[in-house]
Amino acid sequence: MDNLDDFECYDYLLFDPMKSLGWSATEVSWRDKLIDWNRYEAVIIRSSWDYQQAPKAFLNTLEEIENSSAHLENSLETVKWNIDKTYLKDLQERGIEIVPSLWGTHFEKDQIDQYFQRLQTSEIIIKPTVSAGADDTFWINRSDSINYIDTLLDTFNNRPFLIQPFMQNIIAEGEFSVFFFGDTYSHTILKTPKKDDFRVQEEHGGILKKVTPEKKLRSSARELHTKITPEPLYSRMDYVRTAENTFALMELELIEPSLYFNMDPESPERFAKVFDHWMEARLANSVQ
Repeated sequence: MDNLDDFECYDYLLFDPMKSLGWSATEVSWRDKLIDWNRYEAVIIRSSWDYQQAPKAFLNTLEEIENSSAHLENSLETVKWNIDKTYLKDLQERGIEIVPSLWGTHFEKDQIDQYFQRLQTSEIIIKPTVSAGADDTFWINRSDSINYIDTLLDTFNNRPFLIQPFMQNIIAEGEFSVFFFGDTYSHTILKTPKKDDFRVQEEHGGILKKVTPEKKLRSSARELHTKITPEPLYSRMDYVRTAENTFALMELELIEPSLYFNMDPESPERFAKVFDHWMEARLANSVQ
């Protein structure tokens, strides 16, 4: 994106470890129409946190990169699959536990009571199927849901959306993010919202800490990783603990997730080494 001033971004921590391996890295905006993508050997999608405002234009830019001599990661195929949260349906069908979800194409005011009934909950989350950074995401209590009707009608008039029960452990414990670089497990962080909020992003006051994942969580993440094809250069898996003490997937982030290099001092070097091996393997394959 053109300006990251309103965001917490740590991609610059990659520059030195990438340089030590012979790679010169720079940040460019996907919105810059004057860029010649053929100048680059690789383009790594990172902090494009405005893509949800213009998803078609974003995909068009990625197609330009894919058609250039630059190698795109994560791949265009991966982005097209991951850009819409209906990918969660695919993962559920493949045996991955997700937060229970309902899907809508346009909001109607007489539907909202059905959401609470079908999900057997008194609190729900409604968000677009194409979204990022908790934009247009609503935490609604059944007792005052009528107050949200006009806003929901306006927001989801002709826009697909996702409905989930509000997971109380987001507040009681937090949301876990597990990171893989290629097939290499990197680190895990726990994100908790500020008081009276549900959003865990730093920009909304969320609090972060590095944690050692329970065996059950790491196993769930490893299983999920095996289901992702093609294998991505980087992945972030966001989980919440359920009432049954399992870990349900909230999001699989393969496009522009913060990788929180600031939370694990070894993670930038780990990423750089995986990327370097990734490109070596690609170059080796290209000469065969």
